[in-house]
Amino acid sequence: MTTRERKKASRLPRARRIEEIEAAARAVFSKRGYDGASISEIAAKAGVVEGTIYKYFENKRDLLLKVVERWYLGMIGDYAAELPGIVGSRNRLRFVIWRHLRSIKDNPDLCRLVFNEVRSGDDYFQNVVYRLNRRYTDVLLQILREGAEQGELRADLPLALVRDMVYGAIEHHVWGYLSGRGDLDVDHTADQLADLLFGGIGQADGPSEDLEPAVARLGQLTDRLEALATGTDSVDRNRTKTHV
Repeated sequence: MTTRERKKASRLPRARRIEEIEAAARAVFSKRGYDGASISEIAAKAGVVEGTIYKYFENKRDLLLKVVERWYLGMIGDYAAELPGIVGSRNRLRFVIWRHLRSIKDNPDLCRLVFNEVRSGDDYFQNVVYRLNRRYTDVLLQILREGAEQGELRADLPLALVRDMVYGAIEHHVWGYLSGRGDLDVDHTADQLADLLFGGIGQADGPSEDLEPAVARLGQLTDRLEALATGTDSVDRNRTKTHV
């Protein structure tokens, strides 16, 4: 990097500098993985000296968390922009599923970092990514609540269970793709999963059933969702399935 380039870089506003460092870090993390990435390579890609990285970020893990934080904020922003224009619980449910699958399809390297590095860390439940994940998945909970209030969905739904079924089924289904085995058909998978779920939680005609039969139906739906992941092996199926 020449002296002229360094002087030009030094004049960048703070927000722009941070954005460029995070973009460089995302590229290096995606290419090298967390362990293989180095601050020196990230600094070189961002066009700054290593000391500049530490001016804005405590260490490499802090930088990784900030990269993932920006990713989550982008996805949450997409929900806020798109969902108000989508009518009907089934359509809104399908969009949430589709958007999540699209994020995985477009960002497999970043997804692997979230699954293998961020969520497995001892600090996960105390860091900002966990809080953003709650905001992200709360969008689905709100859709379920509103659907029940409008009479489109069952009023006695165990909301947290339905949420976990959605994200757990998605993660199970995409694991082969993230492991480099096969492709991921986002549109077809979103349609299948939305139809299966809506068939289990949609409001039926006639008197409302008790909660126990509803939970039993959801259990049967889980078995059907497992069939969507026939491309994964027995080792994958024994993995703990939690949402992004």
